[in-house]
Parts: sequence; structure tokens; C-alpha cells
Amino acid sequence: MKPVIDIHEIKKIYHVGEIEVNALRGVDLAVHTGDFVAIMGASGSGKSTLMNLIGCLDEPTSGQYFLDGVNVSALSRNEYADIRNQKIGFVFQGFNLLSRTTALENVELPLFYDRTHRIKDPKKAAEEALERVGLADRMDHVPNQLSGGQQQRVAIARALVNRPSILLADEPTGNLDSRTSVEVMSVFQELNAQGITIILVTHEHDISLYTSRIVEMRDGRIRNDGPVETRLSAGDILAQMKEEDECCN
Repeated sequence: MKPVIDIHEIKKIYHVGEIEVNALRGVDLAVHTGDFVAIMGASGSGKSTLMNLIGCLDEPTSGQYFLDGVNVSALSRNEYADIRNQKIGFVFQGFNLLSRTTALENVELPLFYDRTHRIKDPKKAAEEALERVGLADRMDHVPNQLSGGQQQRVAIARALVNRPSILLADEPTGNLDSRTSVEVMSVFQELNAQGITIILVTHEHDISLYTSRIVEMRDGRIRNDGPVETRLSAGDILAQMKEEDECCN
């Protein structure tokens, strides 16, 4: 089976004044459909640059990137944007929700920018996305009426509304407490079990243990790439937390 993401010798060089910064130094990475990958590394390791390139938010200096068999490096700017909107959903640390707009309207938003109009009923698609993340009863709430975890679920629903094959999450639990982080990872594990490929950037080792594979980066290169030996189940941990709450009360 061909990888859904296939990266060969990707390099990325930034110029800051006269200084040349080698953010990526020849990265090879293959991700298959249904993978759940954590990309880890210290600040400056190249993990965010790699995420931006995978998400077609930036272009490599050299190397090749195939997304679903398409050589992304050869696309025009408009084709680049189209493949990004059709194939990839994004989840960010800061939620990026419109404050005066309902959860439903926030989730609908990406569909207004889809020039292909693949999805004929945006409202229905947004409702289905919110149902998938367990927020069917919060559709008419604005962000300040929602908890941090619920806001991140809205952000995940928004990433799902275009029915992407790949979900990219950049530090999605970075602004959340421990319990809420587990709740969000439970949503990701459920979506992954449904067949969605997920790539998650995190600096938190305990969060990476909810994925199935960890890619460790240092100095613009992949230093280690292997399976999670003892994977955590967010659902089991949430059930244990609930038992402990009931016991203490």
C-alpha cells in the first residue's frame, strides 16, 4: 500500500537577514492511511516546519512531497490551496474560534472557502462534525459559553467538516489541563479508530503515548521513528478518573 504522505529528502532553508537557517536537513517520512503519529522535539528541532510542509502551509526548498500520490511540489499556488482544503484538516493549540459566532457557524466556516463546493449542504455537514466530537447539544453556544475542552472539540469538528483524509494537530492540548487533555485525546483516538490519519505535534511525552507511533526530531533531522510500545487508552483513563471522582464524593 502506498503511503498517504511520502516525503523524500525534504530540506527547508530560511534566510534571516544574511543568516541561513537550515530548519530541515533532508527528511524522509512515510505515513500510511490510519496511522496516528506524534512528532516530538525541542524548540528549533524542525517539528513545526515539518508540520507546515505536510499541511501545505509552506513549500520546501528542495526534495519531494507526495500527498495521496500527487507530487505536491509540482502544483500551482491555487492547486496547492485546493489540495490542502480537500485533504487536510487543521487543529491548533489556540482553538482560533470566532468569539461572537456559534459552534455551528464556526464549524461551517471552512466550507465557505471551498471553491470546489464538494459539500452541498454546509449546515448539515457542520452538524454531523459536531455530533462526531460529542457536541450535538452545544451547537448554538458561542465560545465563551463552552469549556476549554469543548472549544477544542469545536476546533476538531471544524477540521473535520471538509471530510479530510488527514488531520494535523499542532500542540492541541497545550492550553488544557490534564483531565481535559485526556478528553481531547479520547476524541482523537475515536477518530483514528474510524480510519482518519492523524499527525500530532507535541512536546508532552505523556500525550505522545496516546498515539501509535513517535517520530523524534533534532536539529532538522528525524533521529528516531518507532511504534509506541505501551499505548495509553484515553477512554480507559477517563473511566478510571470518573470512578475516583465518585469514590471521593
